[in-house]
Amino acid sequence: MRFGRGGDGSEVELELPDAAVSRLAGEILATADHWCLSNLGRESTYVVENPEGAGEHMKVPPGRVAAPVPFEISRVLVPRQRDVAFFEVFAPAHAYLEIPAAGDGEPTVSALPLDVTSKYFLVLLALCEPRLRDESQVRIPTIADVVKRLRSLPNCQEITTDAVAFHIDYLTRTKLRFREPGESTEAGSSRREALVSRAMRFNLVRESHLTLLPPRSRPAKRTSN
Repeated sequence: MRFGRGGDGSEVELELPDAAVSRLAGEILATADHWCLSNLGRESTYVVENPEGAGEHMKVPPGRVAAPVPFEISRVLVPRQRDVAFFEVFAPAHAYLEIPAAGDGEPTVSALPLDVTSKYFLVLLALCEPRLRDESQVRIPTIADVVKRLRSLPNCQEITTDAVAFHIDYLTRTKLRFREPGESTEAGSSRREALVSRAMRFNLVRESHLTLLPPRSRPAKRTSN
């Protein structure tokens, strides 16, 4: 399927009428269990978002041909003069192997083991919540934010800032074990950002885990006199 402004011999199946969109802006091609995006324009970079991936996205610059898109559900963003046009692409469901249970010998252990019933996991989940909810522009929650977020849980009613700081230190030093260059273990926002980055990168926390947190309160409605 080709998309763009169309006209002057450039036939497109999806028309995006705007002077900032090339007549033949791009093309999508279904391939096995994924699809490819070609950016046939000269000016704009297109962005492909994963609506289910908490901010996960990829960029396709001008002239890039057949960039493979790994998302099952995708939103393609095409810049226009005053806003951004978008359309969604639904790819076939991904296929997975049936992995047999381990046989004889030493079993494979988890590289990054996390107990989803523990308080440290709730702390990590609260830190990652804005990213999981696709609020990518929101800052990483502070320790005080985490305390406030967890306090309404029955097993966290007496949680303190010192306890949250302890869990963050435990996650950093014992569970996720930061040893790579550039991943700071210093106290402060850098440590929290590093935890969120690693947890999201390796899919250690997922949207399905959000049910472990209390419901978010809605802002009060304003009333006029």
